Amino acid sequence: MATPQRLIVGISGASGVVYGIRLLEALRDLTIESHLVMSKTAELTASYESSLSGAKIRALADHVHKDGDLGALPSSGSFKTLGMVVAPCSIRSMSEIATGTTTTLLTRAADVTLKEKRRLVLMVRETPLHAGHLRNMLALAEMGAVIAPPVPAFYTKPRTIDDLVDHAVGRVLDLFDIDNDLAKRWDKIHPKDG
Repeated sequence: MATPQRLIVGISGASGVVYGIRLLEALRDLTIESHLVMSKTAELTASYESSLSGAKIRALADHVHKDGDLGALPSSGSFKTLGMVVAPCSIRSMSEIATGTTTTLLTRAADVTLKEKRRLVLMVRETPLHAGHLRNMLALAEMGAVIAPPVPAFYTKPRTIDDLVDHAVGRVLDLFDIDNDLAKRWDKIHPKDG
């Protein structure tokens, strides 16, 4: 029996919970099995930034794992996945992952993703950054993680916040070679002259 395509989605307490929500919606539409790990602070942030409750966000995922359950499926390397996205990724979560000192399922699952040489994408949400943040980002990049802050692409001529979010989420899906229509493609916006 073939292993289903599945992706772990971590939502940390950083601002930008909309990225995790939109990623879960996109995975559902693409029929890719989602495994959600949401921190307690993510629920608090969601209450400020979204009209969706924590329960409604969890309902978007195929499977939900409690952040305190360090024995859950995503904590094991034998649980096969395409990898993991932390959307958004707080500096605290990023720092735990960078040092391998993981205290939650979210950071443990990210650590396992790295050790298994699977794709780990961190949508880091912080600015400005000090040298310690940058050192941790460099360490993660050297370990194989992809640091993908949700930086807006204005060449797409976005008209709404949803346009900006869709493009960022689409580009993250691209990192897993998951075909999607969320990201506007450069060749469609600026086709070469024939």
